[in-house]
Amino acid sequence: MKTIGLIGGLSWESTAEYYRYINTRVQEELGGLHSAKCMMHSFDFEEIAALQRAGEWRKATEVMIQAAVTLEKAGADVLVICTNTMHKMAPEVQDAVSIPLIHIADATAKSIQKQGLTKVGLLGTKFTMEQDFYKDRLMKYGISTIIPEEDDRAVIHDVIFGELCQGICSQVSKEKYLQIIEKLLAQGAEGIVLGCTEIPLLIKQQDCQVPVFDTTYIHATEAASFALDKVNS
Repeated sequence: MKTIGLIGGLSWESTAEYYRYINTRVQEELGGLHSAKCMMHSFDFEEIAALQRAGEWRKATEVMIQAAVTLEKAGADVLVICTNTMHKMAPEVQDAVSIPLIHIADATAKSIQKQGLTKVGLLGTKFTMEQDFYKDRLMKYGISTIIPEEDDRAVIHDVIFGELCQGICSQVSKEKYLQIIEKLLAQGAEGIVLGCTEIPLLIKQQDCQVPVFDTTYIHATEAASFALDKVNS
């Protein structure tokens, strides 16, 4: 079994879900007492969030590269960045190591393609929704994105950092998210990408009438499958 290097703590709430999903997938496949071989670099998220707020993306890239290099040197066979937003610097991280990095948008795009969809609504941090790094990656797969209007983007972003990253799941916030999703559907979205790894803590498939793409689950299970495929090859 290959060893998965997790760059986590972004936030730890969703990183815990990654660990659970990866180990669940491995146990389902191998049975018995099997679990995934993992190692993790876990950030103090406040330090990263401060860099994001200040627009210090170069410094953020540097610390992400340091984490990736450390994991490779420690023996990781593959890297997983346990967040959507920090895939902004995924190309630089990949260039700094010799092991593969599983890109969350690639894994998500493959899931969208399996559903036969070409236009999705994107929820995430304001960085993920407003910048091009994520939307452009989906477009490489022929998938266009619709993002919420400015006021709704602010609501989504504030709930992520003010509640979900702190383990708070509010029914009031859930209703706000669902209202925003309805607006995206009215604009032609065929599915909804939960493009922040904390959002699936609040929004589930059963809450929506169209396909919902839980990027945390999709990314984590892709990583587990990578490790297991190497075992079975």
